[in-house]
Amino acid sequence: MAQDPEPRQLTPRDDAYHLLTGVAMGAADVVPGVSGGTMAFIMGVYAQLIEAIRSFDLDLVKRLLRFDIRGALDQVPWRFLLALGSGIGLSILTLAHLVSWLLENQRPLLYSLFFGLVLASIVAVARDVRWSPTTVLGLVVGTALAFWLVGRVPVAMPNDPLTLFLSGSVAICAMILPGISGSFILLILGQYAYVLEAVKALDVIALLPLAAGCVVGILGFARVLSWLFVHYEQLTITLLVGLMIGSLRKIWPFKETVETMIDRHGQEVPKVEHNLLPDPAAAETWFALGLCVAGFLIIRLLDLLRRRLVTEETAA
Repeated sequence: MAQDPEPRQLTPRDDAYHLLTGVAMGAADVVPGVSGGTMAFIMGVYAQLIEAIRSFDLDLVKRLLRFDIRGALDQVPWRFLLALGSGIGLSILTLAHLVSWLLENQRPLLYSLFFGLVLASIVAVARDVRWSPTTVLGLVVGTALAFWLVGRVPVAMPNDPLTLFLSGSVAICAMILPGISGSFILLILGQYAYVLEAVKALDVIALLPLAAGCVVGILGFARVLSWLFVHYEQLTITLLVGLMIGSLRKIWPFKETVETMIDRHGQEVPKVEHNLLPDPAAAETWFALGLCVAGFLIIRLLDLLRRRLVTEETAA
């Protein structure tokens, strides 16, 4: 597997690549059904990201309380996180607005592009898997789980502190999992509109339980994923690939709305949708296919670039 969690000296070329990865992660988080974790997995930095999150522990807190800034910086891969975070922030300030507009006005075409991106990443990662009955089982379980999850209908839930805490802990775990969007989990749990309103109103008291759940969830779940990568790497990889395969149900470009709901702006939006086969006589179908192929080729080129960089580093 090309995703190497081992620390090494970063170069300016690494910083640029991590910045680009952050841009892709930020743009993906805007699209329901696509998570930033998917793009991190596609770009080959997923295990590195998990290890970076895992570096935030009690030892780091003790260093900070002693004002041991040098020791804290040595413990945390700050350069990697700075480049990645800068890319995410840049994307939110720029590309996210474009993606949001496309999601509202040209959703089939946007989904076509992301469908190609995710499909190519599945092919790229699966090529390195050592297939066995165990890894095939992981693939099947991951696919079935994501396929079932993305088909769930939003439910009505209370907005009390305990529910917000639990929702935050689950949503943040989904956000770092390839194939599952954290915002989509909040939507399923009936917290999405409430959280957006709280953010808009800067209601810190309402957001504190959610933030606490996010911190607990991501710090705990990152350790679980790190342990799985160390002890069951191939099984974990195929499980994550399965999650991406199952998520394709959500980003299939051609859909029919069978039930709607009113969003927080008073607009009628889809609630239940069924996937349809495209109309071969429609021009939009071929345009969508072209975008899907373009997305596929983009990831193939990035994968070739990543493998070339790894080969050069190994030779050096």
